[in-house]
Amino acid sequence: MVNYQEQLDRTFAALVDPTRREILARLERESGASVSELAKPFAIKLPAVMKHLDVLNDAGLITRSKAGRTVTVRLAPEPMKDAMDWLRRYERFWSGSLDRLADYAERKETEAKESDP
Repeated sequence: MVNYQEQLDRTFAALVDPTRREILARLERESGASVSELAKPFAIKLPAVMKHLDVLNDAGLITRSKAGRTVTVRLAPEPMKDAMDWLRRYERFWSGSLDRLADYAERKETEAKESDP
C-alpha cells in the first residue's frame, strides 16, 4: 500500500506536465473517453499519450476499463482532493500576502482616481 506522502509525490509529479493536466481537464468535462479520443488533440504519437496515461494511472488520477478493443479512461479525483487538503494547510502563509497585495492595489487605484482631473 502506498503511504500518504508517496501518494502526494505521485500526484504532484503527475500534475507537473501540461499534457497530463490537459488530459485530466478533458476527463473532468466528459464522463470518460477512449485512449484514441484523448490522443487526438495532441501533436504527439499514441505511445507517448499512453506513457502519460501510465503516469496518471500510477498516481491514481485515472481509471481504465476495457470493452472489446476499446479502453475507456475516466477521472479518479480522490488523489487531487488529498493534494488540495494538503495545500490548504499552508494557505495561511500566502493568503495574508494576497490580502495585502489586494489592499495595495485598491489604494493605488483610489490614488490614481483622485489625482485624475
